Amino acid sequence: MSKQLKTHQPPMNIDEQIDNLKEKGLIINDEEYARDILNDISYFRLIKAFSLGLKEKNGKYYEGIEFERIVSLYLFNVNLRQILFPQIERIEVNARCRISNYVSEKYGVLGYLNKDNFTDEEYYNQFIEDIESELVRNARAPFVKNYRENYEGGKLPFYALVEICSFGTLSKFFKNMKNEDKKLIARSYNIGYTYFESWIESISYVRNICAHYGRLYNANITKKPMMYKQYSEMNISNNRLFAVLLCMREILKGNSQWNTFVDDLDKLVKKYDKINIFSMGFTENWYDLLKTSL
Repeated sequence: MSKQLKTHQPPMNIDEQIDNLKEKGLIINDEEYARDILNDISYFRLIKAFSLGLKEKNGKYYEGIEFERIVSLYLFNVNLRQILFPQIERIEVNARCRISNYVSEKYGVLGYLNKDNFTDEEYYNQFIEDIESELVRNARAPFVKNYRENYEGGKLPFYALVEICSFGTLSKFFKNMKNEDKKLIARSYNIGYTYFESWIESISYVRNICAHYGRLYNANITKKPMMYKQYSEMNISNNRLFAVLLCMREILKGNSQWNTFVDDLDKLVKKYDKINIFSMGFTENWYDLLKTSL
């Protein structure tokens, strides 16, 4: 029997959106305020994403849920992304540097073009396709034009190429490196290569959420990081944001700016007291677990 498909609902203007929310039991104390918010943030981005956990299965809001609470969750998420992204940037820029330096020194600046330097030919071919797409997209960048027009073969050296690769592409590139190479790069972080490989893939996933203004609050992390045994024994779930933060802590250990981030996160949690930090996988002692000795 064929599946019965749903039909799209007609669009609602802002007044209709407010009426719809009230019919579902959401308390709206100030309709003018709600109207201003819904004129700035789409109904789909705000209501659909941040009503999770606030409604019953029948679509009705739990008793006492106010519109301002949903806005508060949204604003917490915005601020969380803003303080988290610079920490991801540090990891991303550093990983580009260490991976490109290692590959260039061992295999030469064009060593990335030799499939024998990698473990899986299919992954390698996908990487070549990805970078060709990036080269087309960045064709007008001065450094790309320089190498294309003034160097033999028009190829970019790897240390330049990584600057136009996405973090996700870099993560896949690392994953396809030989284990002996991955071990030496990960050793510079004092981290086992299987962990580092898993972590940068998860961090890349969270980075993309931040870059596209997505939801970190109460979000399921589909690219789950491999966890240290000490965290697994504490029943910390690896499909929530807190697990990724613990991995970032290990990479940025000894960086004073990481501890500043943890302090800023603590202030944010206290400011938005309606949030449920446990929905992001946080523990009662989350602050102590994230802090690192300098």
